[in-house]
Amino acid sequence: MRLLAVALLLSTGAWLPLAAHGKDVPVACPDAYPAEAFVGSECLLAQLPLRHETPEGAGIEVFVRRVPAPETANRRGEVWLIPGGPGEPGVALHPMIATFRAAFPDHDLVLPDHRGTGRSTRLCPVQEALDSAGGVALADDEWGPCIGALYADPSRTAAFSITQAAQDLSTLIARQRRAGDVHVYAVSYGTQLALRMLQVAPQPLDGLVLDGLVPPESAAHWDLGHRTALVDAVGRDVLGPDATKTYAALLSRNDPDAAWRAHVPGGDLRRTLGTLLNFPTLRDRLPAIIDALAHDDAAPLQSALVELRDIHARLVADPVAPPSLPLVMLVSASENNGRRDLDQATVDAEARDALFTSAIPGFLVNTSLPLYARDAFFGHTPARMPRTLVVHGTLDPNTSYAGALAHVDLLAKAGDVQMTTVERGAHLLPFVAPTCFVASTTAFLEGHAVPERCSEPAAAP
Repeated sequence: MRLLAVALLLSTGAWLPLAAHGKDVPVACPDAYPAEAFVGSECLLAQLPLRHETPEGAGIEVFVRRVPAPETANRRGEVWLIPGGPGEPGVALHPMIATFRAAFPDHDLVLPDHRGTGRSTRLCPVQEALDSAGGVALADDEWGPCIGALYADPSRTAAFSITQAAQDLSTLIARQRRAGDVHVYAVSYGTQLALRMLQVAPQPLDGLVLDGLVPPESAAHWDLGHRTALVDAVGRDVLGPDATKTYAALLSRNDPDAAWRAHVPGGDLRRTLGTLLNFPTLRDRLPAIIDALAHDDAAPLQSALVELRDIHARLVADPVAPPSLPLVMLVSASENNGRRDLDQATVDAEARDALFTSAIPGFLVNTSLPLYARDAFFGHTPARMPRTLVVHGTLDPNTSYAGALAHVDLLAKAGDVQMTTVERGAHLLPFVAPTCFVASTTAFLEGHAVPERCSEPAAAP
């Protein structure tokens, strides 16, 4: 623990000179890991308004990293990589940097941290500080002071909205764009943010890539409160009829003495197996895992959970990589839950017959944060779309494939929108289906016809 504390203090200290360089001045990033992927990277802290409608008021800082194209002579432009969440910083995409470089070989890669995430200004700056008790995550005794601070200044809290973050992105692109073409890649919540930007403060873009496109905001049956229904549908599709029967029979036994129960986190098998759906290498083992559990053999499940922990460790290796849970809760409950009166009884009832469940509906119950109201942009689509590619997996347990198809139909009315469907693809395609992702984005970037469908030749490691 002492070594960890020292490492965090060193990490904090290494970034202090960044703030001393003033407004929007890029400097060499103090980190370069992995070194071969971040050679020559530049970082800056942009000074932005807390509320863009009152620029003379309070301000915030938003962190931006630029990774230059490897060959200056071949540079064509830049791609802004917008992470998901809400709550995930740009560093959450670092494990996929080699895939992004393969997809955009002659472009700078620009990774901003949404307000409230990473090295940008936080909702709870004291409790989410890197050198606080829990690091950027909140320790148990930090939740109370954090929530208290949010209630003490509800106007500031409400400024951490999708619309304000969308205006951040627009301002950053306007200030920081360099010579050449400008593209935006966005994933999951990032697709919602990018589309909001095209409503509130559109920037001229040469292309937009939407990965794991969120459903239309106006379609309440796909909102976060209904996530268990999506996860359950994907899980049953993965299993097929025979394994589904076996699994239903296993759950119906309700044997508290079954040996495998000791190996299930929190004792909740439905939620545990629902988590495995995010990673095809683990997801595709589910029939074998269930068959083994039916014979009271937990070894395949244990093996999958070890790999799940390894994957998670890779994704949050950087000290600021963990998502900001206060921001996740604030934005999700304020804008992406259509049922403000959702209660635990309803969540339990809707999950009663599910074989796979999600924790997200439960997080929306009795949210202890001061929520803000949806604004006039919610539920609408941009008047004009840039040239756009949507890439989406048929087995995405986070953003509905059917919801993505419905959204594409709406967006296509405003511009040139193409789509590549990744057969049996899950969420975050640069991570779980890199070959398909690179093939579709390369075709799009070069102005060629994108493949309508793609199958990953082998499961991504």
